[in-house]
Parts: sequence; structure tokens; C-alpha cells
Amino acid sequence: MLTVENIHKTYATADGPFAVLRGIGLSLAAGETLALTGESGSGKSTLLHIIGGLDTPDQGRVVLSGTDIAALDDNGRAAVRRGTVGVVFQQFNLIPSLKVVDNIAFQARLAGQYDAQWAADLAARMGLEAQLNKYPEQLSGGQQQRVAIARTLAPKPRLVLADEPTGNLDEDTAATVMDLILELVRDTGAGLLMVTHSQALAGRMQRRVHLRAGQIA
Repeated sequence: MLTVENIHKTYATADGPFAVLRGIGLSLAAGETLALTGESGSGKSTLLHIIGGLDTPDQGRVVLSGTDIAALDDNGRAAVRRGTVGVVFQQFNLIPSLKVVDNIAFQARLAGQYDAQWAADLAARMGLEAQLNKYPEQLSGGQQQRVAIARTLAPKPRLVLADEPTGNLDEDTAATVMDLILELVRDTGAGLLMVTHSQALAGRMQRRVHLRAGQIA
């Protein structure tokens, strides 16, 4: 479902070029879960952003369901992010002026893939039914993260990318949120690629890839 081939990415710094990624390759099957681990600065988030079409590589291919995302222009990558790839960030990135019900629907409506019954089911399974008419600022951190996850899953993406999705949550809330992510990904058949520093969370994934200095260790 996903094939990443020979990804290179270098950034200019005050000290000269810095190679963040140096020939990364990996694959992910539909319904498979994979943890991406490594020290800070190892290139995990950069790789996730390239796979999600939020950034472009200097070299290499990111092939999702037969389409090379890295070869698309800005509009093409944006279209992929709207419906094919869902991203869960550590920062919730909810829209403050929209109620929970509309935040959940937002991504799916943009993609033209809104399903009211599926959105309602997501809200129920996330324990958000009593919060639907509230605004993000009225919710706890755990509740906001659940809204963000529901929004990501509402368009039924083929691939879910999660960048430290429970990093802002306490241990118990993080475990509950992770349970929900894994359950919903399993039910939809999406692939899950998660960046995490947590060995406990990484251990819940089917596979693990460890990065060190921009390469797979």
C-alpha cells in the first residue's frame, strides 16, 4: 500500500548543509501498523511529513496506492492529504471557531467524503457524544486529541500518520487514546505509521523501524 524508496532530504543551516534523511526506504501494507522510533533529530518527523505530502524530498519516491506523492505539485499533495492520507499531530490543530461536531466533519467535507453516520459513530466511540456542541477551548487535552483523531479518520483515509499523538497527554489518557486509534485503524483497514519516543507505544505496533542520523539503524 505504501512504498518509500531512497528518500534523501538536506536542509541549509548556518553551519552548511545538514542531511536529515540519507536514503530511507520502507514499506507498509494495508491494515499494518508500524512505529518509527529514534532520537531527536534522527529524521522521524521529517520522514513522516514527506510521506504525508507536507514536505518534499530532494531525491526518492513515496508511492501510495500506485501514486508517487513526491512527484505531485502542491495542489496534488493537498488533494492526497484531504482524503487518502490522514495526519494526527501532537498539537491538536482544531479550529477554535467550530464546534466539535463541525471539527470532526471538517476534513471529510473538504475531501467530499463526509458520511454523517460514520462521523456520529466516531464521536460515540471516542466518547464525545456529550461534547459535540462545545468548542475546543471547553474540552480537556484528552478530549481535544480524540476530536483530532476523529477528524482524521472521518474521511476513511487509506493511511494514517501519527506524530507523537499522545505526547501531550497523561499516561492513562494516552493509553486510552492509543486503544481507540488502533481499534479504528483496524476496523477501517488503514495502514498506521506512528512516530513515537515511547517504547510502550512502539511495542503495540506490529513492526518497528528505528532511525539513527537519517538512516535506518
